[in-house]
Amino acid sequence: MDIQFWSDAVCPWCYIGKRRLERALAQWPGEVTVTYRAYQLDASPVPQPLPLKKAMAEVFGDPQRTAEMLAHVTAVAAAEGLTLDFDRALAANTLAAHRLIAWAATQGRQADLLDALQRAHFTDGLDIGSFPTLARIAGAIGLDAAAALAYLRSDAGTAAVVTDLTAAHELAITTVPFLLIDGKYAVQGAQETAALLDAFAEITRREAVDAGL
Repeated sequence: MDIQFWSDAVCPWCYIGKRRLERALAQWPGEVTVTYRAYQLDASPVPQPLPLKKAMAEVFGDPQRTAEMLAHVTAVAAAEGLTLDFDRALAANTLAAHRLIAWAATQGRQADLLDALQRAHFTDGLDIGSFPTLARIAGAIGLDAAAALAYLRSDAGTAAVVTDLTAAHELAITTVPFLLIDGKYAVQGAQETAALLDAFAEITRREAVDAGL
C-alpha cells in the first residue's frame, strides 16, 4: 500500500494526523510506504517572528473564537500524547521547512525531520521559518547542520516543493492532512486510528476484488 500524505508543518491537525497514521501503521500487518508531501496553509511571507495566537486572532477577527479553537485542538493533541503550546508558537512561512524535508527525504529521514519540525513549532516555540533554526533542528536529529544550512541558502528543493503544491492543486486539496492511498483512494482530515485501519481494510478488500483474488 502506498500512502501520499499532504501536510503543513504548522498545521496542528496534520501533527495529530501524522501521529494517528503512525499508530495505525504499527497495527497494520501489510507493507506500507508513506511519502510526506508539501502543502502550505498560508504562503504569505512572515518577515519577522510573530506570535501565532496574535496572527490567528487577526485572521479570524475574534480572540474568543481563536482561544476556543486552540483549546479544542490542544485537548485533542494531548489525548494523542502531543503537546501544543500556542503561548509559545510563532507564525512562519513553511516553504524553507518543506525544502528541508525534501532534503531529509534523500537521506531516509523525511518523517523524522517532519516530526522534529512540528515539535519545534508547537512545543518549543522555535521559528521554523529561520534558516539557522531549521539547520539546528536538522542537526538535532543527527543530520549535518552545516550541510542543511548551505542547502537552505541555495534554491535547492524548491522544485520538489512546487511539484507537491501543484499536485495538491490538481487534486483539489483545500484542507490537510490529506491522504491519497494507492493513487486513487482519498482520506481527508486527521482521522482516528481505528478509522484509518478500517479504511486500509476496505481498500485492501477492493484491490483484491479488482485483481480477481
